[in-house]
Amino acid sequence: MIPTSSLLIPLLFATYASAHGFVYKLGVNTQTYTGNLPGATPSEPSVIREISTQDPVKGASNPSLTCGMNSTAGTLVADVMPGDAITFDWRGGGLDNWPHNTGPMLTYMANCGSTTCDKFDITQAKWFKTQQLGMKDANTWYLASVAAGAVANSSIPSTLAPGNYLIRHEIIALQIAVSMGGAEFYPSCSQLRVGGSQTGAPQASELVSLPGAYSDSDPGIYTPDVYNPGFQYVFPGPPVAAFVGSASASVGGTQPGSTGSGSGSGSGSGGNGTAPATTASVGAGSMPASPTDMPSSSKTCRVVRGSSQATLQARHANTNQFMRKLGLSPSVAGRR
Repeated sequence: MIPTSSLLIPLLFATYASAHGFVYKLGVNTQTYTGNLPGATPSEPSVIREISTQDPVKGASNPSLTCGMNSTAGTLVADVMPGDAITFDWRGGGLDNWPHNTGPMLTYMANCGSTTCDKFDITQAKWFKTQQLGMKDANTWYLASVAAGAVANSSIPSTLAPGNYLIRHEIIALQIAVSMGGAEFYPSCSQLRVGGSQTGAPQASELVSLPGAYSDSDPGIYTPDVYNPGFQYVFPGPPVAAFVGSASASVGGTQPGSTGSGSGSGSGSGGNGTAPATTASVGAGSMPASPTDMPSSSKTCRVVRGSSQATLQARHANTNQFMRKLGLSPSVAGRR
């Protein structure tokens, strides 16, 4: 007879392998821009760079860390103004809810110079961070609300100088980051043109390359204690650019070398305090009203919808416990 554990391991592998996703829609105030499904042929015009697959980027030095797996430029550019509200509608396979609830969300921007960002070489981008959101409390990540169906919220810095910019929203899923190299990176880039007459800009010391800003051994990327009581998250990469100010807070974590409980907000220097209400990481979001939102030629990858945050956390914990009983590392379930 085949042991029960031998039958369950392939199911665990399948569960983790299917739990991927992408940014389906970008919101600018009341305007919504729809992106292409990963690998869609032919592509529809969009401000969102298309990726080749919904699978995560693996490895902090992977060239696809810039804007997602083999990303290609969209043909449109969205006009925005300083202070505009931005939303990112993350979806799992089959346009179901985003499947992961453990890990930070980070927002970056990069100036494309005199050319519009649909024609910009993204390998030359120098990124500055405008927002970072980690743990809402000792047991809950802001990402859990996205997994429950909400959109992720950000904004254009209120003093940002006009120009052509890429905006990059990133989820770093940590559910199997208990082992080195287990972190799953999900970056998504969209093409913007910022108007107005403001003068805000990052300092040269706040600009980074992606890949280049992260290491697989960074404490915010390799997190062996992520499910242990008392875990405090440390954000990877640079701090939020100083000119952005407290309007885009660093919530629920610290920068390397900073001190504090990791439960407050600051201007990007690892400070702690109370996050203003306008910096909430998620907002009310809606799923497609009908299957017509998804081309019939797309490949689907089903994930469980409507799961509560507690249920999702319990599944992660139970999976880890089960793998340990089998004498395996918890990360085995996530290898592909």
